Amino acid sequence: MVKNLQEMRKRVCAANKSLPKHGLVKFTWGNVSEVCRELGRIVIKPSGVDYDLLTPENMVVTDLDGHVVEGDLNPSSDLPTHVRLYKAWEEVGGIVHTHSTEAVGWAQAGRDIPFYGTTHADYFYGPVPCARSLTKEEVDGAYEQETGSVILEEFSKRGLDPMAVPGIVVRNHGPFTWGKTPEQAVYHSVVLEEVAKMNRLTEQINPRVEPAPKYIMDKHYLRKHGPNAYYGQKGDVH
Repeated sequence: MVKNLQEMRKRVCAANKSLPKHGLVKFTWGNVSEVCRELGRIVIKPSGVDYDLLTPENMVVTDLDGHVVEGDLNPSSDLPTHVRLYKAWEEVGGIVHTHSTEAVGWAQAGRDIPFYGTTHADYFYGPVPCARSLTKEEVDGAYEQETGSVILEEFSKRGLDPMAVPGIVVRNHGPFTWGKTPEQAVYHSVVLEEVAKMNRLTEQINPRVEPAPKYIMDKHYLRKHGPNAYYGQKGDVH
């Protein structure tokens, strides 16, 4: 279904303003975007603008290659990462990037976020992967675009479905999440941050902890997302 551009502006503005409400960002350290492939448009937060100052009108509109077509402000500097993911993953309709504390901790440690329990399995079918660090050549080149390429490389290498594992942490950087809508992408960011915190506490309490059994992951993920899902109500997007 073709979206209305003004409604996209409103949704993306509201999604961005929700990031500080959920404790996912400090200052201006995060952004949300939405794509409509039928309209050929991406709507994203303007770069470096405080969340309190965001309005639907000052959201930046670009084409599918990231060229600004509406708006006087610069788009988020992470736009090329979003563009790269949107072009590769047709199912994705919204993307979030933050520097949320707990998820960044795992990114800086260079570790996957393991599957230890049911909260994780409700939304991520398996560990949340940690992508490699970018090389000096990638950083010195098209840095943000290469960040997207590194994310895609990690998912391809592991054979992961981005809709079953809707997030990643990039080593030495931080988390990216996505979903069918910007609201769902934000939801996944909140879950990722909470799971990252739970896992840190788990490893502090028991440094020898092992991943939970796969049958628990199967039960909890599939009861929400499988062909015979029965959790929640019809039409839920989470």
